[in-house]
Amino acid sequence: MVEQGVPAPAVKRSAMIADDRSLSDVWKRHWPEYLMEAAELGVFMIAVLLFVALLEYPASPVHQAIASPALRRVLIGIVMGLAVISIVYSPWGQRTGAHFNPAFTLTFYRLGKVHRWDAVFYIAAQFVGGAAGVWIASALLGNIAADPAVNYAVTMPGRAGASAAFLAELAVSFIQMSVVLIVSNTPRLARFTGLFAGILVATYISLEAPLSGMSMNPARSVASALPAHVWTALWIYFAAPSLGMLLAAQVYLRRNGAHAVACAKLHHHNDKRCIFCAYQRAQ
Repeated sequence: MVEQGVPAPAVKRSAMIADDRSLSDVWKRHWPEYLMEAAELGVFMIAVLLFVALLEYPASPVHQAIASPALRRVLIGIVMGLAVISIVYSPWGQRTGAHFNPAFTLTFYRLGKVHRWDAVFYIAAQFVGGAAGVWIASALLGNIAADPAVNYAVTMPGRAGASAAFLAELAVSFIQMSVVLIVSNTPRLARFTGLFAGILVATYISLEAPLSGMSMNPARSVASALPAHVWTALWIYFAAPSLGMLLAAQVYLRRNGAHAVACAKLHHHNDKRCIFCAYQRAQ
């Protein structure tokens, strides 16, 4: 379903008009999507902190019952993967495309599927929403959120160092965007894009987290860093996810061409309006 008021046959023509829209015009049309994008990462960050506290806070009965750090990490991964899947298929995710990640939005902008002002507002909303989610979770947890074992779920390089963290974040981001592009643009698989994305997130947290803390999302890392006042190698969580996803997009374009990318939504099999289908920027 395309944006309200834009019939499908007129998509190509409206695309040429879309580039000339002013900031205020785009905001008036699409502000609900921006608020939903903020809420999506906010909800995700609330889930992150609550479950990290449940499984890692030393006084937690769950922590005491599960002695293995690896098993606790796998459980956190499963919960976070389920959170991603739930957001993608939620009414909000169906409408916004469920980016809730600046690197995703930047990549789809590079692919010509997102208007420049939509990209700006999406990214701003993601940072604000992530920070708000951490603030809400911290208010619920009290001093537990600041405990060293929880520490606002900050993402930092592991014992292998910053170089290993950078390469790990680059790799998981490249794989994530590659899978999203392949699955979302394969008609018989497209509706399962959210499932693939969630399963990969669960896998990354289970296996890659010891190297980088597993962020793959600049707004997610900043949201945790703000209250924790931990800025260690924060540049990694801006550079690596963005570079990895942009590289994946470039590889996909080389192999398939720009015409092979249908839309910037992760889940398009729904009756929600799409602010992206009415906009196609020339590559």
